[in-house]
Amino acid sequence: MSEGYVNTIETFGTLDGPGIRYVLFLQGCPLRCQFCHNRDTWDRSGGKKTSVEEVVADVAQYLPFYQNSGGGLTISGGEPMLQIDFTRQLLQAVKDRLRLHTALDTCGLVEPEKAEALLRWTDLVLMDIKAVDPAEHKALTGVSNEKILVFAKWLQEIGKPVWIRHVLIPGVNDDKEHLTALAELMRDKNHVERVEILGYHKLGIHKWKELDQEDPLAHVPTAKAADVQRAREFLRAQGLAVVS
Repeated sequence: MSEGYVNTIETFGTLDGPGIRYVLFLQGCPLRCQFCHNRDTWDRSGGKKTSVEEVVADVAQYLPFYQNSGGGLTISGGEPMLQIDFTRQLLQAVKDRLRLHTALDTCGLVEPEKAEALLRWTDLVLMDIKAVDPAEHKALTGVSNEKILVFAKWLQEIGKPVWIRHVLIPGVNDDKEHLTALAELMRDKNHVERVEILGYHKLGIHKWKELDQEDPLAHVPTAKAADVQRAREFLRAQGLAVVS
C-alpha cells in the first residue's frame, strides 16, 4: 500500500457529497486559483505523510455515522490526481473493506486514461468549473481549461455521476454572459446530478497572510446572498438542476 501527503481531515463533513462524510484534503495542486480558500494546500512538499492503512483505520472509527446517513469518503485537496496511486488505493480499500460511498473532488486536470483505474472505485465526482472561456480560466487559475473540458466530456461519455460546482465572484463571472456560457456547457448532461453555485467569500484570506502573500482578490467583495440566489434562478430557468 502506498503513502500520501495529507493536509487536513474533516470527520463530519456535510458539504462534499451525500450524507455525513470523512473528507480527506490532500497536499499539492496544479492550479493557482485567485479565489482559493485552501492556499496552504498548493505546495506539493507539505502535508503529513500518511498510509492507506492509517486512513482506512481512522474512517472505520466513524463508520456508523457514514453508513446510517448514506455518506462515506470524499478525497479532496489540493488536487487528489497529483497523488493518483495513493488516491486509487485508498478509494479501492474503502470500497472493498468498508463498503462506503466514495467521492472524488477534482479540478479535472488529468488525462482520462490516467484516471480510468481510479474512477472504477469512485461513485461520484465533484468538479469545480472555474471558468468556461480558456483565456479567463487561465487568468483565474494560471492554466488553460482545455484538458479539464476533455476530462469533463469523458465523464459524460462513461456516465459517471457528477456534481458541478461554480464559485460566483462579484464583477468577475457573475454576469449574464458568464452564466449563459456555464448553462450551455452543462445543458443536456444527464450525468450531472446537481449544480451548486457557491458565493465567493473571504474565509480563507488568513491563509494567504500566514504564507506572507497578498490575496489577489483583496479588492473583490464577498458575494451577496441575493446575487447568488439570482444566479441560481437564472440557471434553473436554463434547465439546470441547481440546488440551494
